[in-house]
Amino acid sequence: MPFRTAAALGLLLALPAAAQDAAAPAEGEAPMIAEIKTAEGESLGTATAVATPSGMMLVTLELQGVPAGIHGAHIHEAGECSPPDFESAGGHLAGDKDHGVMAANGPHPGDLPNIHVPDSGALTVEYFVAGLTPDLIADDDGSAIIIHEHPDDYVGQPSGHAGGRIGCGTFAQAN
Repeated sequence: MPFRTAAALGLLLALPAAAQDAAAPAEGEAPMIAEIKTAEGESLGTATAVATPSGMMLVTLELQGVPAGIHGAHIHEAGECSPPDFESAGGHLAGDKDHGVMAANGPHPGDLPNIHVPDSGALTVEYFVAGLTPDLIADDDGSAIIIHEHPDDYVGQPSGHAGGRIGCGTFAQAN
């Protein structure tokens, strides 16, 4: 048993290094960045999406000033953030999938896990997102990231009952 335990420990210790390698941008791919703003134009932070060599996108949210609590976060189908309700961003970036990780044909490429914002309103999270591609984000009408007022229930169609849109940012290629 000691050999199995040592081998398992060696594998676990190797995983963080592998994860760091996977987080490196794919060669030639510049990240896409969105500044997330409230309807009043106040910055809530940024979202960065970058392709990785694994084929998964790495989406990083760096937020401040977001109300404490649990909020849905999704990438939406249009790169438009017209106040006051950001409905111009359209629905979730869906591809040919259904909403939510609980759906047999899900999740949407634009579905992200809920964010749990502490009392400080500041949060940084990273997600590897399967099915999301640079081509989907940067199609003819672009894409936006939306922070919702309530948590996503991961089930409700088409958007998980996440409520109103409290922040929106359009993705643009970084220079």
